[in-house]
Formats: sequence, structure tokens, C-alpha cells
Amino acid sequence: MIGRAAAVMRTLSDHPHGLSLSGLAQQVGLPRSTVHRVVAALEVEDLVTTGGGGPARLGAGLLRLANAQRIDLRAEVKPYLEDLSEALGETVDLAVLDGGSVLFLDQLPGVHRLRAVSSVGAVFPAYCTANGKALLAELPDATVRALLPKRLKPRTPKTTTTISALMRELEEVRNTGVAFDREEHTEGICAVGVAIRESIGAEAAVTVPMPSQRFARREGPVVKALLETQKRIERHFGAPEH
Repeated sequence: MIGRAAAVMRTLSDHPHGLSLSGLAQQVGLPRSTVHRVVAALEVEDLVTTGGGGPARLGAGLLRLANAQRIDLRAEVKPYLEDLSEALGETVDLAVLDGGSVLFLDQLPGVHRLRAVSSVGAVFPAYCTANGKALLAELPDATVRALLPKRLKPRTPKTTTTISALMRELEEVRNTGVAFDREEHTEGICAVGVAIRESIGAEAAVTVPMPSQRFARREGPVVKALLETQKRIERHFGAPEH
């Protein structure tokens, strides 16, 4: 039953506008009667909704679980972010993918008078930020294309504005494990980021943003420290080596 319920929810996550029970049964490869029972059980727990006989969609209960997980995630990784910020003296951000955007969950400000500062709860486009690109690179190309508009709005003169160019960059991120924002979101600010994986896949991204002139001379040490922090956090979560 648990496996069937998981299959139903995974399928519905790919169809935000919902599926009929017949369509859902076809997608998961189960009899319609079985899918009806699974959906009914999930609806009692508010994990799936049919709106009184309409198409099945993921329910609000999953959003509450996701928000609780995000709070737990922030608490779990905060000691590692504190260590990284203290070692570098720079701002450190924690963010998650939210559709085609990144949502900032936490930030530890650096000690420099000239520093990059956003705010917890801020939402930035994923395609022109280091944390966004780190997380997009964890997804299949087809999913990335579905999340983003065909034409990417320029935020600065250095913003990548075509999907094809972004895809080439994401392939490089997959190869190196490191994503960059070189004044693509905000003029005068650069950032480097990595995805944090736990046992079930990518969960969040950690980034170090800073003024461009300081980033130019510190890029190597910052990347090294960030990758070491990534390994420490992933060991904590029990993720497989990569």
C-alpha cells in the first residue's frame, strides 16, 4: 500500500493540474479500482485532493510537511553554515528550489562592511543565481525546461538569456559540482554555490555571495571551503559519496 501511495503522489507531482482516476491509473500501471482506494486513503490524510469528484491533485498536507522539513533542514545545517561563515568571514546562504525560483531559508551575514545581504524568505530567479543553478543542475533537462520560461529575462548585462546557453552551463555544473553567479543577478555581486544532497536526492543549496572585487581574488579558497562544507553536511545526512 505504501509503495502504491508513493507512486500515486510521485505521478501527481508531475501533473500540477491533476489527473482523472483513469488517467492516474494508466500512469502508475494499476487498476482503476486500486487507484481509487489509494486516492481515497490519501485524501483522508489531506495528502491528495479531488475537490469532491474532480481530478486528483496533491493536497495541502504535503505543503505543511514540506514546510516542517524546511525548518528542520535549516536547524540541521546551521552549525556547518556558521563554521563556513566564520572561516571565510563572508555571508553564507541556504536556499531551496521553489518552482523556477530559489527561496532563501537562512543567511549568516559576513563580517565585512561591504558585503552581500538578502533576506530570509526572499525569492530570486533560479536561472541567474548560483544556488538556483546548483539546484537546476540536479534535475533532468526536460524538467528544467518545464520550470523556466523560454526566454530568460535579463537582470543585468551579464545574465544568460537563452535556455540553450543555460543548459550548457548546467552541464558544466554537473561536471564540476560548483555553480557560479558572476554579476548575473545583481551588478557588483558574485556568488558560488553547491547543492546539498541527502540520501533521497538534492535538498538545498549553500552559497557564498560577495562583492565582485573581493570575489575575484578569493574565488579559489571560497570554492575549496564550500566543497568541504558540502561533504561535511552530506556525511551528516548519510548521502552516498559522489
